[in-house]
Amino acid sequence: MEQNFLLLAAIVFFPMLGAGISYLAGRKDKTLRDRVAGCVTIVEFLLLILLLITKGAKEASFVLPGVCGMGLSFETEGFRAMYGAIAAFMWMAATLFSAEYFAHYRNRNRYYLFLLVTLGATEGIFFSADLYTTFVFFEVMSLASYVWVAQDEHAPSLRAAATYLAVAVIGGLVMLMGLFLLYNQAGTLTISELHDACAGKNVYVAAGCLFFGFAAKAGAFPLHIWLPKAHPVAPAPASALLSGILTKTGIFGILVISCKILLHDWKWGTFVLVLGTLTMVAGAVLALFSVDFKRTLACSSVSQIGFILVGIGMQGLLAEENALAVRGSLLHMVNHSLFKLVLFLVAGVIFMNVHKLDLNEIRGFGRKKPLLAAIYLAGALGIGGIPLFSGYISKTLLHESIVEYTEALETGALAQGVFGVSDMKIIEWLFLISGGLTVAYMCKLFFAVFVEKNNDAKVQKKYDGMSGSYMKPVSAAALAVPAALFPLMGILPHQTMDKLADMGQGFCGLAENPHTVAYFSLTNLKGSLISIAIGALIYLLLVRTWMLKKQPDGTTVYVNRWPRVLDLEDYVYRPILLTAVPAVCGGVCMVLDNAVDLLAKLLPIAGSVEAGFFDTITDSVIVFLRKTIYQDSPQPHELEEGNALTHVCGRIVNRAVALLNLTIWRRHPKKKDYEHTFALAYESFKENTGIIGRSLSYGLILFCLGLCGTLIYLLISLLL
Repeated sequence: MEQNFLLLAAIVFFPMLGAGISYLAGRKDKTLRDRVAGCVTIVEFLLLILLLITKGAKEASFVLPGVCGMGLSFETEGFRAMYGAIAAFMWMAATLFSAEYFAHYRNRNRYYLFLLVTLGATEGIFFSADLYTTFVFFEVMSLASYVWVAQDEHAPSLRAAATYLAVAVIGGLVMLMGLFLLYNQAGTLTISELHDACAGKNVYVAAGCLFFGFAAKAGAFPLHIWLPKAHPVAPAPASALLSGILTKTGIFGILVISCKILLHDWKWGTFVLVLGTLTMVAGAVLALFSVDFKRTLACSSVSQIGFILVGIGMQGLLAEENALAVRGSLLHMVNHSLFKLVLFLVAGVIFMNVHKLDLNEIRGFGRKKPLLAAIYLAGALGIGGIPLFSGYISKTLLHESIVEYTEALETGALAQGVFGVSDMKIIEWLFLISGGLTVAYMCKLFFAVFVEKNNDAKVQKKYDGMSGSYMKPVSAAALAVPAALFPLMGILPHQTMDKLADMGQGFCGLAENPHTVAYFSLTNLKGSLISIAIGALIYLLLVRTWMLKKQPDGTTVYVNRWPRVLDLEDYVYRPILLTAVPAVCGGVCMVLDNAVDLLAKLLPIAGSVEAGFFDTITDSVIVFLRKTIYQDSPQPHELEEGNALTHVCGRIVNRAVALLNLTIWRRHPKKKDYEHTFALAYESFKENTGIIGRSLSYGLILFCLGLCGTLIYLLISLLL
């Protein structure tokens, strides 16, 4: 038992130790650093394999008491061991590929340091035994992976990294509030105890807060905004891990809520199903319109996360009869992780050779590169759900779970729920159409890169000349090995995919699988064939006509037809959260501050003392925040006062008053400079609103709003 304890401890903390060793090695020798990092990930993968094959190791656990206040606790079972091994395998492949990809990059030491720290944090999440430990490692993972997005340090990278960090921090704050509520109601955060502790209690608000934090990391709509922005600017190996594994830590949290806190809850299942359907469709549409290779893959990740959420939603709706949904969700998690490892590394091969990702610029790169084309096709056919590839198995299970629920509604076997038969038919068709969109955008990438020729003949000749030197053998192995798994698992699903599902289903409350699925029966093939037909029509009628624009010289170029006004970050979140909310809150704070001053003047002496006390406290807090968190910029008197509007208005008022004094009033009062008065008033308003604006990056406003919501919720609970 002690050996199992040490094995689990090593899995979580060995990569973090290896991060420090690789950093020190990199200060002396860059090649040595690459080898140390590669060895750390190989050893980590071997430790996970040992965990999977060691008798009794899958029931190991250990606790670090007193760490971070409440202590950290870890445990393992089938699902955790399986996904920990998948994470280690992906890190190993990405790290080995990074040696060639980063050959000419700056700040490689920093990259490898945070790469390995994030590996340890990710394993800590999957093996966490309570939600407090999950939260601690979740925040470590988010902050460490921020460096990946900002690696290039260019303006787009820093902007995307800021968006990523903002979503992560805000999600973390809301998740923390959910932990407070859950602990208050259940009395425990231990994952294995949550089902019994939450039985008969209304924990929807706590679950909703937790879901917000986990969904933000998973990339669920409408919190998906960081994915399309972060992936195009992050290094390709980092993108593979961000999309393939870090999003699954969010799904892990959602599974905890759905399978441990609200197991078989049809209301919760309905909520997750609706959100999953929106995510599935929105991501597929965004991917279809994109003309950037990595952005297409990023939007595709949003859509595939939607497929997984649909399966989790169906678990709640089907209750005890949810075997198809449970197994489909788990297998699509595994599939998507491996698909995105392969596809993003293919994008990495393209980028490290031509340093471009726009489809019009990389057009024709893959011609005369059969190995790269085969690797891409394996991933594309898999994610498209084509029969004989692994994605077909998981999508078939998900589709059949929808069909099973629809049939149960038709026969009256299930009476609970807000969805009728017609509603479920709509969801089924949205599922099939999203699968068709997946086929269409993966065809778009394949034909653009591997079939069509570049519009510039000289560029095409250059691309063709790279056929024997575009990647090294180690990089080729890092891509080819996982790609070879897709047809293997698709052709032998009972010997491979079903075994993985058997290993993980216990975590979702499924003791055994009552279904024997004939994956290649005509009934099950029908759904896949419908999606393929839809995808072919979309590609031929939409992509090849509307999205390809003919040039005067007879060539064609891919055009991004997506309206910029539909960009949620640029046209909704930033204008509202970074402009409107700070302005409104700043105005409210200014009014309240002036109201306290007015109250102090109007009340009697005793009241004045009391009001003055609160006014002093308010001012002291503001001064403290300015000198610590907010880090004030130069004060207004150090800068030019006012703006053009205040100066113009002030001068007009000055002249109007002077004219009135000379004509109507015929008196000469003490002259007042309204231009200066208006300028000072403007600077005061700008200063107050600026304080809130600067703090928004750290999520403090959302924290305050969430705290107010919590207090209101507690008050309502007491009244009821």
